[in-house]
Amino acid sequence: MTTPRSHGLLRAGNYTEAADTVCLTYDARFIRRKKLVSDGGTTFHVDLGETVSLNDGDGFTLQDGRVIRVVAAEEPLLEITGPGLPRLAWHIGNRHTPCQIGPDRLLIRVDHVLEHMLRGLGADICPVSEPFLPEGGAYGHGRTMGHSHDAEAHAASEGHGHSHAEAHSHSHNHTHGEAHEHGHSHAEAHSHADGHAQNDAHDHSQVDAPVHSHPHRHTS
Repeated sequence: MTTPRSHGLLRAGNYTEAADTVCLTYDARFIRRKKLVSDGGTTFHVDLGETVSLNDGDGFTLQDGRVIRVVAAEEPLLEITGPGLPRLAWHIGNRHTPCQIGPDRLLIRVDHVLEHMLRGLGADICPVSEPFLPEGGAYGHGRTMGHSHDAEAHAASEGHGHSHAEAHSHSHNHTHGEAHEHGHSHAEAHSHADGHAQNDAHDHSQVDAPVHSHPHRHTS
């Protein structure tokens, strides 16, 4: 029996019914090509045209017309509370770390260096296990990724190098907007540790995002 494939997806709210669900962590929701197994036991191959950041409720469309809905899986997080949350959120954002912002708390992935810094700023921090739904890019589907201090840093590439449509985690920080339908454009913003932001003002784009190989590889 041929394993079904998914070459496309539907964003949350753009479909009414799903045949099955698949639970994915934040890292696993950054994907282009990967074999997945749904919660109901269906194995399917994801083979998208570009790397995308999935939100809770998005759906993979299979060749036979079925939709597999994405569910954000629970994962270890740090809950940040205490006085001065806007100030704490600023310090987190200054390090280009994904952050889920609530009215009375912040959530970040486990990072012991950031935890130490935030405690020094007066934050109360408690480990929790919840779905991680951080703020996206300017259009809701981008990612902010920075240097990670823990081993569980994101592993989101296809093993064939990186494209500029992907978010990177290196010794210097990048903030990436969402990947455009027509490939890489210079409308991405790159924030570097030296504080210089290179915002593309160019109006030209490339059909295929250039691939940059690095000594290390990430797997999605």
